[in-house]
Amino acid sequence: MSNSLNSNEKFDHAVHESVGSSDDEVLEKYLLAQQALEQENGIKYRTCSWQKTAALVFSEYICLAILSFPWSYSVLGLIPGLILTFVTALSTLYTGITIWEFCLKNPNVRTVCDIGQHLFWGKKWAWWFTAACFLLNNTFIQALHVLVGSKYLNSISNHALCSVVFGVIAAIICFIFSIPRTFSGLSHLASFSAATMFIAVVLCMAFAGAQEHPAGFDGTPVHWNLIPVKGTNFAAGMSAFLNIVYTLVGQITYPSFIAEMEDPRDFKKVLYLVTVAEVVVFSLAGSIVYVYVGDAYMTAPAFGSLDNVYMKVAFSFAVPTIVFLGVLYSTVSSKFIFQFFFDDTVHAKEHTAFGWAVWVLIVAGTWVIAFIIAEVIPFFSDLLSLMSSLFDTWFGFIFWGVAYFQMRGQEQGAGWWKRQGIYGNIMIGLNILLIITGLVCLGPGTYSAVQSIVTNYQTGSVSGVFSCANNGFKG
Repeated sequence: MSNSLNSNEKFDHAVHESVGSSDDEVLEKYLLAQQALEQENGIKYRTCSWQKTAALVFSEYICLAILSFPWSYSVLGLIPGLILTFVTALSTLYTGITIWEFCLKNPNVRTVCDIGQHLFWGKKWAWWFTAACFLLNNTFIQALHVLVGSKYLNSISNHALCSVVFGVIAAIICFIFSIPRTFSGLSHLASFSAATMFIAVVLCMAFAGAQEHPAGFDGTPVHWNLIPVKGTNFAAGMSAFLNIVYTLVGQITYPSFIAEMEDPRDFKKVLYLVTVAEVVVFSLAGSIVYVYVGDAYMTAPAFGSLDNVYMKVAFSFAVPTIVFLGVLYSTVSSKFIFQFFFDDTVHAKEHTAFGWAVWVLIVAGTWVIAFIIAEVIPFFSDLLSLMSSLFDTWFGFIFWGVAYFQMRGQEQGAGWWKRQGIYGNIMIGLNILLIITGLVCLGPGTYSAVQSIVTNYQTGSVSGVFSCANNGFKG
């Protein structure tokens, strides 16, 4: 067994043969060495242009969780919700640039687990800890898409089958689309997914304004708030914030994308393009739907706040995203596991029957576990909050604050923080704030998410685990 750090040791001589080489020269040597090796292989991995990578990253963000923003705004109030959306997006952009810089300085890094080991003194336990969080995060995201797939099938069919059966159907469909082994092979599906999800979001906004009353209307006037309503508790506010964090924090996949780019130096273009797009789309979707639906009738995702016909039309356009994003995270996890066991073997380099059989088994295993999680935690917003507090704290904040300090130390030597000017001290403070934010989300955030899950079970908001009860939207 080996991890990707060991698999790239063969490049070390080519990369570091010139003492004092610049980061760009080191990267160039690495790319040439890897290109030469892949000429001998049947499977080419470094095939993504920056345009294809942008499509993959944007499709990762243009997801169902966008339609949890109206619910978050209903808890936080419109002004705090918009501010937190903008600030979180900026922090993601900044930490994305940190990751990009780190990967260019360490071109043999291929996954976030390699980065975790680099950041925490090269210790093996850091690699294993990061790997556990990485795989759990991805599997929870797959579970979310099994859950939403079940919700969609129930909603569109008026609960024609047991919800567990619909969950199985959703998992099987996603499994089939997870079989391709490279990101380049998924890029066209990514573009289609992002386009249809964008249509779904636009339709949700339009229908929210066009419908006479929100779904479930009982005569209570539609009302929205600029600030949180009196009595909003910490757990509710933290859960709403974590929903925003979950949607905007996607850095866990960045090293994997960078590792398959034709030229990793182009990834910065991807970050700027995607950040502008997501801030505009997320803010508009959250604001417009919230204002038209109001506090009393808000659901997560917001499809459930639409009249029955409108709900079915808008929800149907989200189907490609329900499938694709689950597929994307299954592929990331499966590639990681496969490379751990088979890197530097013929099965990773060529299309062998054994290699494909193992690949299919790994992919199937990720979906079986995802299905179980979806049945145990069958509520959308709480599953988002729990994932965000447990995993996005590390991969969205803490890791990249630590990475900043490590890179500056490598560049400027011992005691570097003592020689900083105003800008340098501001950056030190910013990265300390990133780490503190992650720790707050990890501790109190996890408590809030768990407390919300417990409350949902106590109040009967869900029927229980592996339940046949209808989990769809009634419209």
